[in-house]
Amino acid sequence: MPRAAVAPNRRSVSKRASTPASARRPVLKVVPGRKPAAPAPTPVTYGKNDLLKRFAPLVRHVVERVAATLPRNVDHEDLYSAGVLGLLDAHEKFDTGKGVKFETYAVWRIKGAVLDQLRALDWASRSMRRKARNLDGVTRKLDQKLGRAASEDEVARELKMSRDEFYRLLDHVRGAVLVSLDESRSNDGEDQGTLADHLADPNAEDHEAALEDRQQRQVMLNTIDHLPEQERLVVALYYYEHLTLKEIGRTLGISESRVSQVHTRAMSRLRLRLQKAMTLREEAA
Repeated sequence: MPRAAVAPNRRSVSKRASTPASARRPVLKVVPGRKPAAPAPTPVTYGKNDLLKRFAPLVRHVVERVAATLPRNVDHEDLYSAGVLGLLDAHEKFDTGKGVKFETYAVWRIKGAVLDQLRALDWASRSMRRKARNLDGVTRKLDQKLGRAASEDEVARELKMSRDEFYRLLDHVRGAVLVSLDESRSNDGEDQGTLADHLADPNAEDHEAALEDRQQRQVMLNTIDHLPEQERLVVALYYYEHLTLKEIGRTLGISESRVSQVHTRAMSRLRLRLQKAMTLREEAA
């Protein structure tokens, strides 16, 4: 005999139907090739004893990057000291609850301390530097546009300033255009040097000028030797013995006015002969 169909259990059906969907076991879908996200790393802090030894290279790296665009006369050790202070400040103010690595926070604090040190060393204010850069930019733009050096009136007109306002601007930014003699200047293929290396030493002997002076003296002596005897004596007593015209007159037994006439004639002869001698020497060179 065929079995009669068994009716489902109403109690179990009603119980299944009454169970909310949120209470059922969730179905986990696994995506091929994707790993579950790793938990955020716990920030690590360091003791002060280990701080400088561990992060000294980081301080040096930040300082060198900032100093790469600075003049060579800026002392890097001063900046490094400021960077160390920034590192200590970062260690003191670091919050482990932010979920940020200490190195990331330390770089920001070190760089800020170095920039603060640079501003403290700068004698010009930030507004003065900004106005000086604007003036340099406008001047450079006009020079390129005109193909020559722009005049003060043209620069003032470009800045939409009167002449008096332009002159006040120049007075204001004067301190921002100072140049250090210790600043290094170098061209491609040339040795590095400072501006001071290109300035003449007032105490040093100019060999070229000394040689030219000796040659002129020799020409003058040769010219004096060819003067008449009386004129030669007057020149020698006046310029080498430093006698007055009156004293020369007593020495030579002539009047002071006569000495003056002889001196004038001697100077005229010397001037003409020196000009001729210098012309011949230049043509020979």
